[in-house]
Amino acid sequence: MKRINVVGAVLLRDGTILAAQRGTDMSLSGLWEFPGGKIEKGETPEEALARELEEELHITAQIGDKIETTEHEYDFGIVILTTFYASLDSGEPELTEHAQVRWCTPEELETLEWAPADVPAVKKIVSEQN
Repeated sequence: MKRINVVGAVLLRDGTILAAQRGTDMSLSGLWEFPGGKIEKGETPEEALARELEEELHITAQIGDKIETTEHEYDFGIVILTTFYASLDSGEPELTEHAQVRWCTPEELETLEWAPADVPAVKKIVSEQN
């Protein structure tokens, strides 16, 4: 089974967190995730995350502390997701791949249907923010 190392950003702004809904042409379409993507060869997770945020959302961000690493087996492979706190440096998130993005309170995060690999991080964030 293919192992895919990915990173996700928990972007914080004024007590809210950015959630991104996967687009219709993506696997797991319609599910919510923390924005990010695959780690390329030779990149640190933090470098990959900064690059992905720039490519996907046209924003620059400061990558902060690691939150969690989770593994989830999908039909296309095993995803190893590492999430980090991040803060917006410049730009407003623009949609390039996602159907929509939404700034949510920790409580609102729990009402969204998340991609399975993101669920442990959501639970951890909600418990930390309350």
